[in-house]
Order: sequence, then structure tokens, then C-alpha cells
Amino acid sequence: MTTTTEKTEKASWKDRSELGICALLAVLGVLVLVDAIRIPTDFAQRGPVGPKAVPILVGVLLLVTAALLARDVLRGGRGEAMKWEGEEGGGEDIDLTAPSDWRTVLLLSAAFLANAALIGVVGFPISGAILFWGAAYALGSRNPVRDPLIAAAMSILTFVLFNNLLGVPLPGGPLMEVF
Repeated sequence: MTTTTEKTEKASWKDRSELGICALLAVLGVLVLVDAIRIPTDFAQRGPVGPKAVPILVGVLLLVTAALLARDVLRGGRGEAMKWEGEEGGGEDIDLTAPSDWRTVLLLSAAFLANAALIGVVGFPISGAILFWGAAYALGSRNPVRDPLIAAAMSILTFVLFNNLLGVPLPGGPLMEVF
């Protein structure tokens, strides 16, 4: 049997669940800063700003955001549902009592992991197409002709943009000579 104190303590943590987000942001900020500090730089090649500037800025901003959010939560602040113009109730049209859709989460995770496992073997154009098609399938699209074609087009376009235009080398796999 739970006592009133235990119920109050559980309710208190439930009301402050945003502190988990604060902790996650703080951990990410520290990881980004640690990695940024480890970036090797040579004064002759770095220029006036250097490659550490943006990661350090992002890490600091993550830590500041975590601290400000934690302060707000500890002072009793709570996230509020969005209200659309002219709408009396708050928030989006979401049933908060509905259970999580773990099938969609698992399918999206499988598509992402397949991409990560295959990118070195078959290259980005093929693994990216699998990722894009898998995401579309997981989110409910079931067109057997359109979905793979759009996924392939998006993957090739992404590969060309990053590899050729931005100069970010992505593994091409067996299609390397085509592009």
C-alpha cells in the first residue's frame, strides 16, 4: 500500500519530468565540448576562426539551454500545449491517453540501422534509398511503385549534393563510377 508521501513524491517527479530533457541536453553539451576540444588544429591551416568554433558554440548553447530549462522547471514552469488562433482548447489534435506506437518506432529504427550497416558495403545511394523507403513505409505509405522511386531519387539527389557540390565524400559503393 502506498502512503500519501509516496504518492506526492511520485507526482512531484512526474510534474518535473522535463528535468530528464535538461539532463539529456547537458550530457549532449558536454559530449560536444569534449569532442570539440579534441579536434586537432594547426595554426597555419585554421584561419581566423578555426574548426573548433562552431562545435564549441553549439556545446555551450546546449549547456545554457539545459540550465535555463532546469531553472524554469524547478521554479514550477511547465510546457504548455500550443494554441492555434481562434482555438479555445490547447494543443494539437492528439490523444494523450493512446498508447505509444512501438511498431512505427521499431520500423524506423530498423531502417536507420540497415542504412548504418549497409552504407559501407553498398554505398550511400543504395543504403540511403533503403532508409528513405523504410521511413516512408514505417510512417504509413504503402505505394509499391511510387515509394521506392521517390526514395531512390532522394538518395541519389542527396548523394550528388553532398558528394559533388558540397565536397563531403560519401561512399558510392558499386555506383561510384556512375556519379
